[in-house]
Amino acid sequence: MKTTIKLFASLREGRFDSHPCELAEGATVQDALDSANISAAEAAILFLNGRHTQPEHLLTDGDSLAIFPPVGGG
Repeated sequence: MKTTIKLFASLREGRFDSHPCELAEGATVQDALDSANISAAEAAILFLNGRHTQPEHLLTDGDSLAIFPPVGGG
């Protein structure tokens, strides 16, 4: 199945902005993170098709996964 992974902020450095990827049926958000070599510590905020999601959520064909790093500042 095809899924689009979109990276934001510092996650883009040395990587990509948006990347289509092929994953097996039954793949999870965590599988998509693994395929993009993004660790759990790097992926602080996850949105699937515009809604907050968790790593164990199952993906479906055509999904769009947005990944944000931890937010800091003050």
